[in-house]
Formats: sequence, structure tokens, C-alpha cells
Amino acid sequence: MNARIVLLFALISVASFHVAAPSAALAQYPVLEACAPDIKTWCSGSEGEARRACMETNFREFSLPCQLAIVKFGAVSRNCQADIKKYCAGVLPGRYRIEACLKDHFADVSARCKETMSQAARKG
Repeated sequence: MNARIVLLFALISVASFHVAAPSAALAQYPVLEACAPDIKTWCSGSEGEARRACMETNFREFSLPCQLAIVKFGAVSRNCQADIKKYCAGVLPGRYRIEACLKDHFADVSARCKETMSQAARKG
């Protein structure tokens, strides 16, 4: 399995939590917000590992906004991991808090993280 597929499978697990939550709660998690309709359509009734496996199997069927949200989230998570640990270790995930922390420390984060954040912020 190539690295891209492995990364996507890892990222899908992020989107496999709390999909049944109200839309206000989903807005805290951009991947869940973008993927909730797809998960409901393709993986309804599955939870935990079964939902993750369903998402992996059906990833290509998901809408482009969902796929992009998963890929963007994964790229930032992967390329900013050291910066998140260094500057945002005490920040709880959700409600864009990690993103806000990285933006607050933008001048300090690595060049790789800066570039990834800039690319992820672009539409499309």
C-alpha cells in the first residue's frame, strides 16, 4: 500500500467519531462537518472501527469537499506535528483551537508547516 493510501486510512479514523452529533457540534470539527452526509449515506449504522473500515472502503465515493477536508487535515496534522507538540501541547482539539494556536505561532513554526497551512487555507 502506498504512503498516500496509508495516510488517508489514518485520517479517516478522525472523521469516524461523533457523526451523529448535532450540526452545531459538527461545526467544531471541519472534517466531520464536511463528511457527515457522506458518512450517513455510506456508513450509516456503523460505529468505531466498523465505521472507520467503511470510510476506508468508500472513500472514493465520498464527495469532493469531504475528501479534501480529510486530506487537508491530514497534511496539516502530519507536517505540523512537531510544531503542534512544541507550541500547542496544552491546547484541546476541537473548535479550531489547534488551528488558532498554530496561527498565533505562525512566525515560529517550521517552513514545512507554514507552507502546508497556507496550502490548506486555499479554497478548492
